[in-house]
Amino acid sequence: MLADTGAPLRLAALAIHLDREANKALSLDKQMQTQPVWGLGDPLEEDLLGELAASAGVNAADVRGFDAVVADSARGAVFGKDSAFFASGRLDDLASVHAGVVALSSTLKDDAGSIAVLAAFDHEELGSASRSGAAGPFLEDVLSRVYAGLGADATEQRRAYAASWHLSSDVGHSVHPNYVFKHDPVVQPLLGSGPILKINANQRYATDAVGAAAWASWCESAGVASQEFVSNNSVPCGSTIGPITATRLGIRTVDVGIPILSMHSARELAGVTDLHDLTRVAEAFFSA
Repeated sequence: MLADTGAPLRLAALAIHLDREANKALSLDKQMQTQPVWGLGDPLEEDLLGELAASAGVNAADVRGFDAVVADSARGAVFGKDSAFFASGRLDDLASVHAGVVALSSTLKDDAGSIAVLAAFDHEELGSASRSGAAGPFLEDVLSRVYAGLGADATEQRRAYAASWHLSSDVGHSVHPNYVFKHDPVVQPLLGSGPILKINANQRYATDAVGAAAWASWCESAGVASQEFVSNNSVPCGSTIGPITATRLGIRTVDVGIPILSMHSARELAGVTDLHDLTRVAEAFFSA
């Protein structure tokens, strides 16, 4: 977002008068039909990079490299009866990052018996296979350097991993009132009813029985109700970074999160109390 100008670009939809079938089957060509509008001049003469550089307070001629992508910039909003809902872009997975940061900062203490770590990765939705993604070496390298700095050898480091816990937090699907048939008919997490424990027999999530018991104890310590999430067997679920980091490190992992609606849309929907409760359980986890 450019300073003092609000959202500088807009992706305009085609008027339904010009596409009478849009409400039956909307299909967009990613190359041709997702081009945002920015200015009225000759595209070859417009200088978006110069505009971005000016917003950052630098000279465009001094820019040697940049990453520029378009994202929704609308502010989040609390709404609904009793202000029960929160709608915002990128709740997946800034909701978990926020909960983790708040929890870690509120539970910092000197404790020679444990080391609290918060890791937030890039590229989870792309498969995590990147230099800075969960499938990359970053977390393992950082932990190895921490243990080396403490004078631990490789065996001691592996023993520490075996005695550790990893709470992998990523949003999951709440039951959608308009598409109930897309969800498991028995296990039906709802907005506003607490964070979720994610379970999958094919290890798309890394939770096991021991991890489920530990999660229950952290929720009990925090005074928070929890729900379970399993996918409908006819609608395969996605995965998380939990199985990836568990594979790389061998640390027992529990996959959790909050239930949301409209996942991966420009405006995702969560329950306000779930956001708060996830933070409380994360605090209990770091304090355990």
